Amino acid sequence: MVGVGSGGGSGVGQAGDVVVAGVGSGGKAGAGQAGDAVVAGVGSGGKRVPGQAVDAVAAGVGPSGTAAVPGQGADGVIPGAGPSGKAGSRPTVKLREADPDDPPRYAPEWLELREPADAAARAHDLLDPLRIRLANLPGKSGGVVIHDLGCGTGSMGRWLASRLDGAQHWILHDRDPYLLHFAAVASPRSAADGSRVSVETRRGDVARLTPDALQGASLVTASALLDVLTREEIDTLAAACAGAGCPALLTLSVAGRVELTPSHPLDSEIAQAFNDHQRRDGLLGPDAVTAAAEAFSEQGATVRLHPSPWRLGPEQAALTEQWLRGWVGAAVEQRPDLRVLADAYLADRLAACAAGELRVTVHHTDLLALCRPAGGAS
Repeated sequence: MVGVGSGGGSGVGQAGDVVVAGVGSGGKAGAGQAGDAVVAGVGSGGKRVPGQAVDAVAAGVGPSGTAAVPGQGADGVIPGAGPSGKAGSRPTVKLREADPDDPPRYAPEWLELREPADAAARAHDLLDPLRIRLANLPGKSGGVVIHDLGCGTGSMGRWLASRLDGAQHWILHDRDPYLLHFAAVASPRSAADGSRVSVETRRGDVARLTPDALQGASLVTASALLDVLTREEIDTLAAACAGAGCPALLTLSVAGRVELTPSHPLDSEIAQAFNDHQRRDGLLGPDAVTAAAEAFSEQGATVRLHPSPWRLGPEQAALTEQWLRGWVGAAVEQRPDLRVLADAYLADRLAACAAGELRVTVHHTDLLALCRPAGGAS
């Protein structure tokens, strides 16, 4: 666990402080000091500090966490944008035991590329009921504690922290230590009303959370997580949130529907193969939101759903290109017989994208589960 705040304390309201596990000012081991936001080899602005360790800088990522090189594989796909490694595994969340030599498969480049589209897509209509619930939680005088599951580089915190009032302490969960470092360095420092925001990181398996792990939590958040869980894992997550009495805001789960303009005769076949790929090894894929709504409802929560589509046009051409490569690649991995047709299809779609003629709507759903507070407040 990371020490947060001066002296390594983890109380809400000492914030603005970020101390990555075992890293103090200057990138050296130590408890850290107030105002620190230091990763090994990374300075307080996310920049490389000459002469310091560089083991926290992921391959293909430059001094500010931005892409220094394309970072693409031989197939042109940024890791995380398409199928990579074992089917049914989530690169940034260790859902099952994996080979220790397996590399992280969600590159910071991919998460950075999709962050603006994610931010534009998330459902603002779910924020008012969330704010009301947080305002009425018992024992919140010291601020709220928010667990972000499968945090990646921390885009959810950057989106949400500035939309909530009051002191916030964010606990970032991920299996990838590099992404946790980037998330901590780039974490927000202030809430909507100027209150302080503090951060700590925890590396591990978020699919096996228990109410004890969420003790004291005010809110659980995640992005693009539900569709890579099994039904059992979603039931475990719902039970943990209900047991802790905290709401859950789970955004950007795939809905299994994609619209491309202009249309193409192969669109629906590629989409179906992709959806089947998402359901490999018992993962729920596009069925996840329905399963999660049922699981939280069975725990007594009030569940609200809202669409959160990506709307990609010429301004998002780089993201559209990577999404297309990953989408078609997963479809072909699921149905190798599509390869010849899919290769021609992808070439046509990429040409249209490069010409500014392609528009894509990728449908997602956001879920807000308002679990009964443990202290009995409504």
